[in-house]
Amino acid sequence: MSDGDADGAAAVVRDYYDALRSGEPLAPYFLEDESTVKFGISESLFGFESVREALREQTATTANWTVESEGLVVSERDAFATFADEVTMTWTDTETGANERFETRWSGTLVRNESGDKEGNGTGDGPAWRFATMHVSTADEL
Repeated sequence: MSDGDADGAAAVVRDYYDALRSGEPLAPYFLEDESTVKFGISESLFGFESVREALREQTATTANWTVESEGLVVSERDAFATFADEVTMTWTDTETGANERFETRWSGTLVRNESGDKEGNGTGDGPAWRFATMHVSTADEL
């Protein structure tokens, strides 16, 4: 396992973290397909349209994100990649003013952007790799 090169899936995961921090659109990082799934801390989203709408709402109602990766690992194959990470996240809910903080675990699968080249490089139609599945959860402390 490696964390990939500058043009690989690991770079796309890091770019996603950067986009989250800066309030940029997040939907372009996801596969536009009904099979796309995103499990968040308190949500289960099935299909690209549901993911896109939830991410749009999240971006509109949150600010001041920090995303601290603790150990990203990525394994690339020809057409897909898997990733896992432990991430500390904080943000402000812009509707209530509440500050949130979570210690989370992330995992998922990325697929090569079909409009990219065989090395997985993007062509201006979004990232070189896109999330087909993403799972973000918190650990329950006993």
